[in-house]
Amino acid sequence: MSESSDDILAAARAFLADDPDPTTRAELAALLERGDLSSLTERFSGRLEFGTAGLRGLIGAGDNRINRRVVAQTTAGLCAYLAQTDATARTRGLCVGFDGRHMSRELAEETCAIASAAGFVVHAFDEVVPTPLLAFAVLDRNATAGVMVTASHNPRQYNGYKVYWSNGAQIIPPHDEGIARAISQVGPVLQLPRLDRAQASARGLRPSVAPVRERYLAGVHALVGTQPAGHTLRLAYTALHGVGAPLALEALAQAGFAQVHSVKTQEQPDPDFPSVAFPNPEEPGAMDQVLALGEQVNADLIIANDPDADRLALGCRDEAGALRVLSGNEIGVLLADYLLAHAPADGRNLVLTSLVSTPMIERIAQAHGAYWEPTLTGFKWIANRALELTRSRNLRFVFGFEEALGYTVGNLVRDKDGISAAALAARIAASYQREGRTLRMALADLYRRHGLFGSFPSSLTLPGAQGLAKIRAVMQALRAAPPTRVGTSAVSSLLDLELGVLRRGSHTEPATLPRSNVLVLALEGGHRIAIRPSGTEPKIKVYLDACERVMPGETIDDARRRLSAFATQLRDDFLTQAGLR
Repeated sequence: MSESSDDILAAARAFLADDPDPTTRAELAALLERGDLSSLTERFSGRLEFGTAGLRGLIGAGDNRINRRVVAQTTAGLCAYLAQTDATARTRGLCVGFDGRHMSRELAEETCAIASAAGFVVHAFDEVVPTPLLAFAVLDRNATAGVMVTASHNPRQYNGYKVYWSNGAQIIPPHDEGIARAISQVGPVLQLPRLDRAQASARGLRPSVAPVRERYLAGVHALVGTQPAGHTLRLAYTALHGVGAPLALEALAQAGFAQVHSVKTQEQPDPDFPSVAFPNPEEPGAMDQVLALGEQVNADLIIANDPDADRLALGCRDEAGALRVLSGNEIGVLLADYLLAHAPADGRNLVLTSLVSTPMIERIAQAHGAYWEPTLTGFKWIANRALELTRSRNLRFVFGFEEALGYTVGNLVRDKDGISAAALAARIAASYQREGRTLRMALADLYRRHGLFGSFPSSLTLPGAQGLAKIRAVMQALRAAPPTRVGTSAVSSLLDLELGVLRRGSHTEPATLPRSNVLVLALEGGHRIAIRPSGTEPKIKVYLDACERVMPGETIDDARRRLSAFATQLRDDFLTQAGLR
């Protein structure tokens, strides 16, 4: 047997001897007894890496899986780092929440037990909660950090451990690196002290978090307000077997929406997500049941949250009266335009989006006299950059979004929030309805004013070592000799975030975004191509955004067909030049 096989077996036996969970002990013992080296290698060839999203992985036994042992190590390291960083960390405490996935409650209880024994006050929710409520709780309780046990919209086999800093936003460097170092120094898990809930409560370490929910709903209501009586908007809603329904339905009711119909078969948390192949509203088929309910009740607007309710999907009536789902970018520009139109016109308004979200947002922000800039992909970057610009430039954060259905309104939650965004979207739809308009009509008006923008993403899977080598070669070649023209459009600039430079012809200047393996080509005419390898899969992703002017008298559908044909030419030419086809 090779040395590497010996190492794998030694790691598996060490895990087995130090695992507090009888379920994963039995799972691992069975693998060892069968001599299933393939499965063992997959579980022990590395450790689940702690990064800016915390942890996320398959549930099961092993260092490269989500389980009680890994979570205990992570929590012990997190608490050690917090105590080193903030002298008040223990008294300010740690907020802990969990969603309805497999093992979520058990992993949250493990987190609480380890943190309580480390002397931390633990502000823990007793039942499942949406991720936005946990993020809100960190600010509401003035906690030093927060932990949410969730894998958001990943398949049912996954779970995760998301960490928030005291500012209410997800952690970013250097805190992720510091926590990872502290985790690596944690000793045997079975020797870590633990306090159960009764013991922690007896020591005053488990205060009630009951008021947090109502304060969050009051905050949503303050953002959205109450609709004037007399509107007739009908809504259809789904929680996609997640935890969003109680808060979302109550927030909509408080906002004055009485005609809200929920998909009952998807309303309660179910970790198996039985009616959807993939519990992500963006995936084909995920919205089928709420679309069917919307047609049944003649809804004007359909609303979907993902399983932890931090994302929002919408659908509305098209010109022919059929319900159609809006894209993440379409929702984003609709919400941004409405919020900016109703914000104080004092030049202090701030909108942030991820780098791969639609460039149309820049034109909308400029039209309203607001400041806009892009961030790296991920809401941790949007939230932390909003805080920085608020402090350094006295700006007012109005809205942030990313094209993958993530939205946040103001400063209530410093993360994406599918519940407050849902209530806001309903308010906007009701407001337009009173004017005799629909969301799609409002979107068409934006296209006529600012140009028709469309996003045409490509995700190419290149498996195996050869695939990874090709992905590296493609990125290197594009850096060394980027295209000067794509289709009929000249390349006006190249943003290289790995090297930290922006090139315009022979002129080079420092990039303003953090380092990341991303290239962005700006094309004349307002088009853009961003390319980046996936951080977790053997994929390379190409985000093409193109725009066209809507001609006088031209329908939006006709302009969209013209845009699609033009974007196809751009995409095909770029993929050919990049060696990806």
